[in-house]
Amino acid sequence: MPKRYVTRVDKDDQGDITHLCNPFFSWSPLAKQVVISEIESGAREYYVKWPGGLETKIRVANGLHGKCLRTDKDDGPHNNLAELPPCDQK
Repeated sequence: MPKRYVTRVDKDDQGDITHLCNPFFSWSPLAKQVVISEIESGAREYYVKWPGGLETKIRVANGLHGKCLRTDKDDGPHNNLAELPPCDQK
């Protein structure tokens, strides 16, 4: 299954992830709904490489407003995916 590495995200006003991005690839940006569909169908896997070499898989979770994207690089309850910079940041 092809892997895609995410380096940036866009969020809405509530802080929910709306797009995954990696400015070095033509697939970027990609809407949350497309990513969810690809993950659930097994078409693709999405990952984040964190400083220090840790690699975590992005997964689909059930959030307060429906399906959402998240990754957990530690044992904390917050979504580490939201720590990535915005898609348009230079």
